[in-house]
Amino acid sequence: MRFLLVSLVLVCSLTWFSSCRKDFDYTPSNGQLQFSKDTVFLDTVFSNIGSSTYSLKVYNRSKEDIEIPSIRLAEGTSSQYRLNVDGQAGQSFQNIPLFARDSLYIFIETTYDLPPSAPEEFLYIDHLLFDVGVNEQSIPLVTLIKEAIFLYPSTLSDGSEETLLLGLDEEGNELRIEGFVLEDDELDFTADLPYVIYGYAAVGADKVLTMAAGTRVFFHENSGILVGTGGSIRINGALSEDPELLENEVIFEGDRLEPEFAEVPGQWGTLWLAPGSIDNQIANLTVRNATVGILVEGNPQASPFTLDISNSQVYNSSVVNLWGRNTSINGENLVLGNAGTHSLLCQKGGTYNFLHSTIANYWSNGFRTGTALRITSFETDEAGNQTGSDLNQANFLNCIVDGNTARELSLDILAGFDFNFFFSHTLLKFTDSGGQFTNDPLYDFSNTTLYNSLFLNTDPEFTDAFRNNFTLEPTSEALGKGDLNTALLVPRDLLGKDRTEDPALGAYQK
Repeated sequence: MRFLLVSLVLVCSLTWFSSCRKDFDYTPSNGQLQFSKDTVFLDTVFSNIGSSTYSLKVYNRSKEDIEIPSIRLAEGTSSQYRLNVDGQAGQSFQNIPLFARDSLYIFIETTYDLPPSAPEEFLYIDHLLFDVGVNEQSIPLVTLIKEAIFLYPSTLSDGSEETLLLGLDEEGNELRIEGFVLEDDELDFTADLPYVIYGYAAVGADKVLTMAAGTRVFFHENSGILVGTGGSIRINGALSEDPELLENEVIFEGDRLEPEFAEVPGQWGTLWLAPGSIDNQIANLTVRNATVGILVEGNPQASPFTLDISNSQVYNSSVVNLWGRNTSINGENLVLGNAGTHSLLCQKGGTYNFLHSTIANYWSNGFRTGTALRITSFETDEAGNQTGSDLNQANFLNCIVDGNTARELSLDILAGFDFNFFFSHTLLKFTDSGGQFTNDPLYDFSNTTLYNSLFLNTDPEFTDAFRNNFTLEPTSEALGKGDLNTALLVPRDLLGKDRTEDPALGAYQK
């Protein structure tokens, strides 16, 4: 029994001693650390804007517990990189233990403010150093810093941000949004540098915001452009030679440049053409990853149209790509792609004319309740009250209306208001398997005053609809189906190809 008690005491003592090992029990590292990457590339960021957090994993492949004498940045305290090692933030760390066959994470971020003398793009490099002397190991840290023109609200004396007055609510309270009015010297956007907008940049009365070919505009969260009463926007993009680079296109997108944000919807607000804006003209614009790509309101009888938009594409909006509210829109060579509800919403009447446009919704970021195209003569407020207006016209000529649900067109009328629409030489996806619309005259596809040369439920065979590539495959049912007279009004497709012979439906000619 005594022997057993002595043995138990000895075992407990050894266990206690083992659990209380001090630093001297670790073997110094010998330059044999291994890493998950040989270089850490932090994706492109704008000057003075923080990056995402990137990680590096450090491995001890040996059978011994080791101690790393030093982990540090080569530029020391002057480095623009920030580290977090084993839960501790800093730029230099000493005597970091690492158990046998174990690993630790190092997290890395940067914010770099380009000096005035720096080039427009600057490759910023530092090195993450492990150990010292002959055992030192180095991992390069690399990120591209881009200069930009930043536009943002002023900070007021009380510390709040400048706002724009949108109007009054039903109780007489002011409706405001964070934003600012563009000054006269800020109304001409060029391709020289990208623009980064915080809040809503507003175009004032009798002012015109112009954008040259190749302009790039990046929007922060909940930001956008607001064109107010008497104001206009003129986007003068041009045809690009490279369909991926889009070097002459004007591009609107969010300000997160990391690849993982490339297809994240809802990163910014909208291009908002508010009631009273006039003669807005857009050519060769790409809008992606907004909440509402373009919102157009008011002036349903305007001449010229409230918005004239051509050779443009809007996709991956979390709500609607192009939303017209009792307004007037003329669209040619448009691609209105995947969106959380509707690709195109024409609401509360108005005047609409679309030629050679592809309206197709293959949304795959969640459940979608809306159709690719919805046209209504009314809108419903939060209390359930409906207010209507005449739909003067809604013409769709040589178009495609398609998507990944059975029915991609919805027509909603409020009694007492005109509801004039016409589809001609258009491919339409509409399957009424339950017979819900059999006796609804709005969906009488044999009525040639509403539907002429309709191609019902035929496959357009897009190249990659789920990734918003709506070019046509060689066997597409949309090829050669277009009306020549309509094609002569828009003689070249979105990519500049001639369509005056054997025109295809939609924005693309094969």
